[in-house]
Amino acid sequence: MEQHISAESFNGSKRTVVTIGTFDGVHLGHRKIIDRLLTSAQNNDLESVVLTFFPHPRMVLQKDTQIKLINTITERKDLLEATTLNHLIIHPFTKDFSRLTAEEFVKTILVDQLKAHKVIIGYDHHFGRNRNANIEDLKEFGKHYNFEVEEISKKDIDDVAISSTKIRKALLEGDIRLANDYLGYFFMLNGIVSRGRGLGRKFNYPTANLKVEENYKLIPAKGVYVVKSVIAGQTVYGMMNIGTNPTVGGSDLTIETFFFDFNEDLYDQHLQIELLTRVRDEKKFNDVADLIEAMQADERFSREFIKKLDA
Repeated sequence: MEQHISAESFNGSKRTVVTIGTFDGVHLGHRKIIDRLLTSAQNNDLESVVLTFFPHPRMVLQKDTQIKLINTITERKDLLEATTLNHLIIHPFTKDFSRLTAEEFVKTILVDQLKAHKVIIGYDHHFGRNRNANIEDLKEFGKHYNFEVEEISKKDIDDVAISSTKIRKALLEGDIRLANDYLGYFFMLNGIVSRGRGLGRKFNYPTANLKVEENYKLIPAKGVYVVKSVIAGQTVYGMMNIGTNPTVGGSDLTIETFFFDFNEDLYDQHLQIELLTRVRDEKKFNDVADLIEAMQADERFSREFIKKLDA
């Protein structure tokens, strides 16, 4: 897959079949669209192109938005790269770009730069300044500029019954298994391991403190999760606490993982940690002894869960 930093930098030699969207989560609904894109490209000797945007339009147009995204832009790239897509264009979304009229967008981006032969798009897609053009307008532009529009029907979209909004809701409620079912892969957190307060080591539960640098990345509900990571080529399981550690007087949100049967220095390393299931809510215990007892129960639950995965 070739990556392009803007539509202007695209230099494909063939005509293309294009789909457009933010694709946050690259979930099973998105995969259905991408599969259709790839099939159409293969059957018609076209190059397949996903045109996506960063930052998310709401981050630019609604400055007070609290939207958090399922994927960082790097995660989104990696997930799309795992397909057989020919081209991924991550076009900068700016206020100037948002002011393009629908026809300017079609003529400048789709026709002149991307050489679109076909555009595959959802029935409810809107585009252009103030999102005032819809798929019927796109079909009219297609007749004028000589490209085909393939509509993904309401039924097709409703049959999948998956949306980025539903996945964000599941994550914020801590329903990681539902979110994973919708995504078709395990939700992940990426970051650098930094030094924390060192309390876990005192309790015989040394943890890797993950710093997620992207402030727009959605962090799931507070609580304890069963997780896995690949470290130096080895799959390692563990349990993660997302929360403020109220029992020991914490206040800042931390993401701390105790890896089972693993005792290597991870400071300053980049880790990708996948969340498999949720064990419980974060809780303030009466004292440290009760906290350690709960952590021991969490570990027993997590190890049993992992055994069933391997069975």
